[in-house]
Amino acid sequence: MERYGRAAARWARLLAPGRQAAGIRVSYGHDRIPEPGESAAGGTAKLQKLAERFPNTPVDFTLLYLGNTFLPRDLRPLIWVARRRGIPIVVNQNGVGYPGWAGGRTDEVNRPLRRALLAADHVIYQSAFSKSSSDIFLGDAPGTWEILHNAVDTRLFTPADHSPQGGPILLLGGDQTQEYRLSLALEALARVLQAHPEAHLLVGGRFVSDPGPTLDRHGIRERVTFLGRYTQREAPEIYRRAHLLLHTKVNDPCPTVVLEAMACGLPVVYPASGGTVELVAEEGGIGVPHPDTFERDEPPAPEALADAVDRVLADLARYSASARSRVVERFSLEPWLERHREIFEEFAPR
Repeated sequence: MERYGRAAARWARLLAPGRQAAGIRVSYGHDRIPEPGESAAGGTAKLQKLAERFPNTPVDFTLLYLGNTFLPRDLRPLIWVARRRGIPIVVNQNGVGYPGWAGGRTDEVNRPLRRALLAADHVIYQSAFSKSSSDIFLGDAPGTWEILHNAVDTRLFTPADHSPQGGPILLLGGDQTQEYRLSLALEALARVLQAHPEAHLLVGGRFVSDPGPTLDRHGIRERVTFLGRYTQREAPEIYRRAHLLLHTKVNDPCPTVVLEAMACGLPVVYPASGGTVELVAEEGGIGVPHPDTFERDEPPAPEALADAVDRVLADLARYSASARSRVVERFSLEPWLERHREIFEEFAPR
């Protein structure tokens, strides 16, 4: 009830007549953005970073910034208010619904994404893959657009002073919101253990399937640790506990977890599809080929992932240094924030 009360009060102020002063005051479409240190994931984490530099102004805003993975429930009326007041809309476009994961809900998933995109004065696509998949499933952006990959604070996400003892230790980070992502990692671990009997897998976030049968079938319960969800402040220490990131999601548009891991010196083994290829390239890890289609999600075989893990481990020092260097040079947070400042100054009323 408290949430509805806040929403009612906000809308009473939004609809009140009055003249707006100029300047950059950004609304992210929500009454509140998580504070630094609070739990945030995906699109929420990006808005959290922006809100530190450009605080959330849910009522008296001069620019509406919408992250398509964290769209507000009242999206339609918010767009109406922005249009009524002549307030520009900037959309940060990540992924889309496609049949491989959304199935019969594809149109339902894409409906609000399309509404936001078609209302935008400017669209920030998180990767070239985000742009191409959005064009297919949502349509062309009516205004201006650019590709701006996600970014990471490379002063906060840094390598460990000393490499973790034992192992090798693999990390499956973020949330495992599709069943195959966890099961594939466990199957790959079972193969890795054949060459590296002391290997261990850390599993982060929430998951949607019971890992018990796979753990028991391979007898690997003692080789897996489930960490649960963690905050951005806790994340660097999580990464520093591992040697390598095993990222199992196919067609991932622009996974920040990959950038965070690389910034901490973790090479990445991943399905070679989506925007992950743009982030990792050849120097940051190994992408494993697999059938790449929007009609179904068909990840690589666990044996192929395990082979890639073995190849990275055989040249770990080089891959680790290259992963860190690539993120520092191309995906640091400050240039990303500065580009947002330029966009906001270009579009916000003066």
